[in-house]
Amino acid sequence: GWESQLLETGFLGIFLCPLWTLSRLPLHTPPPRIVIWGFRWLIFRIMLGAGLIKIRGDRCWRELTCMDYHYETQPVPNPIAYYMHRSPWWFHQFETLVNHFIELVVPFFLFLGRRMCILHGLLQILFQVLLIISGNLSFLNWLTMVPSIACFDDASLGFLFSSRRGGVKERAAQMTLKEADGEKLPLGCYIRRVVNISFGLLIAYLSIPVILNLLNSRQVMNTSFNPLRIVNTYGAFGSITKERTEVILQGTSSLDPNDPTAVWEEYDFKCKPGDLKRRPCFISPYHYRLDWLMWFAAFQTYEQNEWIIHLAGKLLAQDEDTLSLMATNPFTGKAPPRWIRGEHFKYKFSLPGGKHASEGRWWIRKRIGPYFPPVNLQGLKKFYEDRDWPYPMQD
Repeated sequence: GWESQLLETGFLGIFLCPLWTLSRLPLHTPPPRIVIWGFRWLIFRIMLGAGLIKIRGDRCWRELTCMDYHYETQPVPNPIAYYMHRSPWWFHQFETLVNHFIELVVPFFLFLGRRMCILHGLLQILFQVLLIISGNLSFLNWLTMVPSIACFDDASLGFLFSSRRGGVKERAAQMTLKEADGEKLPLGCYIRRVVNISFGLLIAYLSIPVILNLLNSRQVMNTSFNPLRIVNTYGAFGSITKERTEVILQGTSSLDPNDPTAVWEEYDFKCKPGDLKRRPCFISPYHYRLDWLMWFAAFQTYEQNEWIIHLAGKLLAQDEDTLSLMATNPFTGKAPPRWIRGEHFKYKFSLPGGKHASEGRWWIRKRIGPYFPPVNLQGLKKFYEDRDWPYPMQD
């Protein structure tokens, strides 16, 4: 969803600034109100869509228990999540209620006058800051702050600028007075008004299926109903996984992968859980796409995620570009592995101050079983050919 959100936010930004000037305070072309309301409409849909998909989705959101699991099972937990997970049950219930308030009630503040609109902006930005602190949701939360800035007007943001004579603050006030006096505008300003009105009508027209989707009990999230993808519907965490599973990739130099004495060595990813003693990382606003995809793959099968077999083939060939996406390569300076397999594990946070934590373990894990069987490069040749994938070659 964050990619379509980035596209829509960028599209709105095109119409925010005048075409012919780089002035910080263009004399006759202040930011159009229609575009400002376009940003407000965007943040309204983002938050309300996220709130409705939760209420209509997993029953734990209605029972106020989802936060009992979220910190441990989110895509890429950070160190704060490790401690937040151990908060008392009543605090998790309070968090869930606050989430519902922010996503289902606060968006309507936009339409209740200037003060409530400013309060909406403050609450939404604070909410995104809390999400950044407690999770690694890439640049999504940072991006969501952008349309919230449209909730503030010149008066509320004036404290950020100098009050010196002739400064930006004074010149903005003078321009507002001239606008109030009805100063005659050049022809270009009227042309721009026509463009802005046309833009507003386009947004309104493309919003019709989005509104119908929000009102629908079978609401879908993170999709678009038009080929332009500039007015989308959003949502997040409509369902919460109650257990965390991880796919651990292992390689061996043994000739026989079924030999009980074969030594299997693990590949570590840059941020996703793997090594039990590695501290969860902070990466937001950066995004490790491969780590994120591994989270999805872990609660599906490898048949539903054929790319993971493609990844195994690249690791078997010691492909440098692929290895650059990994944190560790256990075969550095050695011959490439003969076999790669995927093992499926259940992961849980260790208890702070407990036995495992005292041993330096952030995680506890238990093997579920094989995720995909051992594969070698020769055996994958037909698999690659059937899918028209370039066959990886060893150096």
